[in-house]
Amino acid sequence: MENNGRLKDKVAIITGAASGIGRAAAILFSKEGAGLALADVNTDGLKEVADRIGEAGGTAIFKKTDVSREDEVKSLISLALESYPRIDILCNIAGVAGDIVSLDQQDRNVWQRVYAVNVMGAVYTTKHLCPHMQARKSGAIVNTASVAGIRSGAGGNAYSASKAALINFTQTAACDLGGYNIRVNAVCPGLIETGMTRPIFDHAREVGKENKLGSRCELRRYGKPEEVARVILFLASEEASYVTGQALPVDGGNTASLNLPGMKL
Repeated sequence: MENNGRLKDKVAIITGAASGIGRAAAILFSKEGAGLALADVNTDGLKEVADRIGEAGGTAIFKKTDVSREDEVKSLISLALESYPRIDILCNIAGVAGDIVSLDQQDRNVWQRVYAVNVMGAVYTTKHLCPHMQARKSGAIVNTASVAGIRSGAGGNAYSASKAALINFTQTAACDLGGYNIRVNAVCPGLIETGMTRPIFDHAREVGKENKLGSRCELRRYGKPEEVARVILFLASEEASYVTGQALPVDGGNTASLNLPGMKL
């Protein structure tokens, strides 16, 4: 699916680009011909990704950006529009996990931080980029939600609620922007090995249960960032020209069944 020029002459902003799914998407988008504006709070990670893209003949600028801060998002978009003639694609991939604690231990500060990044980050980028896309009557926005936003059991309370909110924002934004030929969709990853999920993987390996990771989904394995990036590429490309307002699980079939403990052989 790579190196076919699906994004030739396109320009994309990708948040959360320093690692995990964002990093995989940035590298894949560049291979497909896109110019990139990359954002993350991890400057070293951003530089490593941008350098790799440049060494391969691609084009990428980057800016340290906390997407929960509207002023920093505005600066990112201003830089992107100064550096490129237009922005065709926005990929909101930046996210935080929060915590997994009992209901009586829920922390207001954790909830506020998770919502600030996972929900308001996408709201801010969309808010400040959509006038440019509306003027051009063209654009594709891909948000990264989660299976945790579809059903319980895939994340903590704050994280799950934030991803459900992001799915709903994807749908309402698609309705708001469809008349301008701007498509808005979301991917909903299942268990993927990234920096955010590393504690889960590290713990499983420490206790000798790595083989159990992903065992509750239909494909009986966990996913890779590159597998999610390919779906993001599809939704961002013209191949998905008649797809908008959708939340597409990339979860090995996890949401296809009840998949409760003890129900499978």
